[in-house]
Amino acid sequence: MSETPSPGAPETPGAAGFDDMTRDIAEVPAVEVIVTVAVNLMSAAAVKLGLTEEGDKYKDLDEARKLVHALAGLLDASTTEISSFHAAPLRDGLKSLQLAFREASIVPDEPGQGPGEKYTGAVYGK
Repeated sequence: MSETPSPGAPETPGAAGFDDMTRDIAEVPAVEVIVTVAVNLMSAAAVKLGLTEEGDKYKDLDEARKLVHALAGLLDASTTEISSFHAAPLRDGLKSLQLAFREASIVPDEPGQGPGEKYTGAVYGK
């Protein structure tokens, strides 16, 4: 059975919106998508680390660990795909998040065992 509706058939609600989104994303360069995802991961990690105005309200170090680790993996995998213009500030942000995680942890991870350190190497606090 064909997935394509016959001419004159009523459209499925939301189908036109999906087509518009597909067209929109098709026009976005890959570097922009990668950077946007990285910034979203950074923002979510900052919230889970309690670094926002709300502070401890949303703090969850287990969730923060996952987000920081995912960010490090994304940056490691995309290093050769994005320019240093984009990569340098993202790496700086990642290191800041890793340090914030280390400071927030009651029982700190061993050097090289913190979130994302598999990709970045050990991050040392003050």
